[in-house]
Amino acid sequence: MAGVTPAVRVLVVDDERLMRAGLRLLVDGTAGIRVVGEAADGAEAVAAVAALDPDVVLMDVRMPGTSGVEATRRLTETGARARVVVLSAFDTDDHLLDALRAGAVSFLLKDAAPEAVLQAVHDAAQGRSSFSPGVLSRLVALAAQGERPAATAGRDRSGPPPGPAGPPVGVTPREWEVGLLVAQGSTNDEIAAALFLGTTTVKTHVTHLFEKLHVTNRVQLAVRVLELDAAG
Repeated sequence: MAGVTPAVRVLVVDDERLMRAGLRLLVDGTAGIRVVGEAADGAEAVAAVAALDPDVVLMDVRMPGTSGVEATRRLTETGARARVVVLSAFDTDDHLLDALRAGAVSFLLKDAAPEAVLQAVHDAAQGRSSFSPGVLSRLVALAAQGERPAATAGRDRSGPPPGPAGPPVGVTPREWEVGLLVAQGSTNDEIAAALFLGTTTVKTHVTHLFEKLHVTNRVQLAVRVLELDAAG
């Protein structure tokens, strides 16, 4: 029917059958969401995305065989349009950062409120990010402490190296100010108000940061900025 918004098509990925059943019961047919399939590990998830073309994947992190992080990385590398929302029982730094670096747009803990999961699905379908309380602040704390999880040590990171102080090479001071506020979880409107800029100008700066720091979404941008800020 004309004017009716299509339901968000979701793939549920978890190695525990009971968890998959619970997520299906929660989201299927609720608030404009439809579950189109399930997968029990990361390899199945990649195949299911190719076959079903969902809008959003609810992805567990720790699974036997191919992990949720590796599956997310493969989906990103192959250009899959599905956006990944990680649902994890673990909020350790390595799980969090690795999932976001791999291309996940959101990170929720499995004890999140049902309403938060539903909202995260809709946000992901629109390209927006969602986090369980405290997750983004932990990223900021990591950067402030200058720490690196062992799981990420030695990884080859794309993008320009940090300069001796301030923004990385190739990034303007104003773009860097915008990036730091993105990393703090500020919206475009909040950044515009804080820096006395127009919202359109902020969006332009964010787009330039995507290109210069070789990231594809706001979450990856936040992680990359925090890394560079800590390294500087």
